[in-house]
Amino acid sequence: MTMRPASPEDLQRITTLTAAAYRPYTELFGVPPIPVTEDYAPRIERGEIWLREVGGETAGLVVVEQHSDHLMLFSIAVSPAFQGAAHGLAMLKWVEGKAREWAQPEIRLYTNALMERNIGLYRAFGFQETGRRPNPYRPGWTLVDMTKQIDAA
Repeated sequence: MTMRPASPEDLQRITTLTAAAYRPYTELFGVPPIPVTEDYAPRIERGEIWLREVGGETAGLVVVEQHSDHLMLFSIAVSPAFQGAAHGLAMLKWVEGKAREWAQPEIRLYTNALMERNIGLYRAFGFQETGRRPNPYRPGWTLVDMTKQIDAA
């Protein structure tokens, strides 16, 4: 299993995997969540997307943004064919390692309040909820902000 930066040739793979991973939430919400509608080409160019590969197949991906005082986890997605095998947890650990490597003191993320399973997984991994706010792009939706402090290596 490896993590590698995405390249422009991976764009279709990224959009297909993201749509498949978020499909249950698309069905729940009646519209696709923000990561499904994202334009990933600029993120690939900025080096923000990393793919998890297992046996030559893409098992998942993470989208991370480096900021001056934190690492933002924009999206984490596991291909349905690989779900239930701890790939999400492994990618969260990888993101934590990157935060240390890049000397970031914390990881931040936000998620939809209806994504209760994800919120529970983030809490189990050590994220703390820091607040809730209206989604500026989707009226009526509520975002949950979460953070995890990173100890220096």
